[in-house]
Amino acid sequence: MAVEPVTSAAANPWANAGASTDASNKASLNYNNFLQLLIAQMKYQDPTDPMDASEQISQLATFSQVEQSIQTNTHLKSMLQAEALTRATDLIGKYVKSADDTLTGKVKEVEVYADGVVAITENNDKILLQAGVVFSDTPLKTGDDTTDTGDGSKDT
Repeated sequence: MAVEPVTSAAANPWANAGASTDASNKASLNYNNFLQLLIAQMKYQDPTDPMDASEQISQLATFSQVEQSIQTNTHLKSMLQAEALTRATDLIGKYVKSADDTLTGKVKEVEVYADGVVAITENNDKILLQAGVVFSDTPLKTGDDTTDTGDGSKDT
């Protein structure tokens, strides 16, 4: 059974925010399937060396642990999605500057996709939320809008 890595969510909390959770579908075994496998195993076991009852209990416990892990991961993904949606709605009305310093504007809406979140400004510019994106309560300027402050530094 394959287990999905969690590194993408840790690196970018916005990534996969809108993804559906189908881990339980991927784990196609359930208790009935387990019992069918156990019965088949008992049916075809070597009669001179039957399976030990403690081994059966151990297999059942292992299966139960795997199922609990899948359910925990499903609930965790659901909580991360809810948090990402809450964080996304908190951005509406804030000012945003893109990571490449080319787009700025006031966020009027936020779209959540399976692979990330996009902030849409009042000018209908779309800015992917990623590392380097800046938010503020006051208007932001792009790198092209720098002004000389007179002391040798640039005011952005």
